[in-house]
Amino acid sequence: MVSQGASKNTQRCVTDIRFNRTGRGRNRVLVAMGVAGALALWGATGCSERSQQPERGGTEYGGSASVASGLEATSQRSGGGGASTAQGAQANASGESMSGANMNDVTAKTMQTALFGAGCFWGVEHIYRTQVPGVIEAISGYAGGSTANPTYQEVSSHSTGHVEVVQVTFDPAKTDYAKIVDAFFRMHDPTQIDRQGPDIGEQYRSVIFVNSAEQERIANEVKERRQPKYSKPIATAIEQAPIFYKAEDYHQRYYERKGTQPYCHTLRPD
Repeated sequence: MVSQGASKNTQRCVTDIRFNRTGRGRNRVLVAMGVAGALALWGATGCSERSQQPERGGTEYGGSASVASGLEATSQRSGGGGASTAQGAQANASGESMSGANMNDVTAKTMQTALFGAGCFWGVEHIYRTQVPGVIEAISGYAGGSTANPTYQEVSSHSTGHVEVVQVTFDPAKTDYAKIVDAFFRMHDPTQIDRQGPDIGEQYRSVIFVNSAEQERIANEVKERRQPKYSKPIATAIEQAPIFYKAEDYHQRYYERKGTQPYCHTLRPD
């Protein structure tokens, strides 16, 4: 939706975006599939016309991504597997030579995750994936609603209460949760209520879903520290993390595949 005061150029831009988003475009898109990055061609007719959906299961959102919360979750949904993290750690502890798969598992065990809603997940995912140091993975999805395995149409109907969110996996050796939260505030307008730019509805609300008391403390500290930068109160909610449901494949890496930039998200200088 576009506000009445939007310029003709903005309306044209949003119309073009919505045209592609609702599935009336006939372009074929390259979709990233699974952890290994194997690529497959999808004849994309969009949200309203897709006849087959990848099976999606919810995952309990956790703070330490032993891969179940982030990278491995994607692999599992796409039929992948992965060596046991416990086996990898045991091999490492015993001094045995570790395979590449087990090394990846041990590395993944040290990763942490964060979950954010900041408007359309296309832009949020793109900013985290391409512009925020220390981020290993960013996955678009849904959280906070009343039904399991929601579809994009259901979320957009305003009947489930879900928020468009992005699950961010990051390396704590290269960054920390406070910096990840800071980037969240910098990439959108946290003073807007149930909207972000031309996107209007509760699925676009500003929210930080936390999975521990430590994340809650840090999120509140960053929110309080950034409040003086705005003339209006920050509307961002800080809530306990619910189950995260990965969005349909055609929503993942949307701007990377399209070769364009987000229409209402940008990582502003601090």
